[in-house]
Amino acid sequence: MVSVTLSQFRNQQSDYIATAQREPVEITSRGAGRRAVVVSPEFYDRAVAALEDVADARAAAEARAEQEPRVSHEDLRRELGI
Repeated sequence: MVSVTLSQFRNQQSDYIATAQREPVEITSRGAGRRAVVVSPEFYDRAVAALEDVADARAAAEARAEQEPRVSHEDLRRELGI
C-alpha cells in the first residue's frame, strides 16, 4: 500500500487516484495519523460484497441455531392454503 500525506495527495491528486486503481493509497496527516484510504471502485465493490457475504453467513448461522418451534413445509403450505 502506498502511503502519502494529505498535502502530497492534494498536490498530486490525479496521480494518486491513478495509483489507487492498482493498489490502495493511504492518506496520513500529522497529528491525526491515518485519515483515509483511497481504493478503486472495483476493490470497494469486492470488499462490500465480501462483508455482505459474511453478514449473510452469520445471520444464516444464527437462524439455524434458533430454538423456536419449527414449521414444516407441509404445515406451512396447509396454513397458506397452497
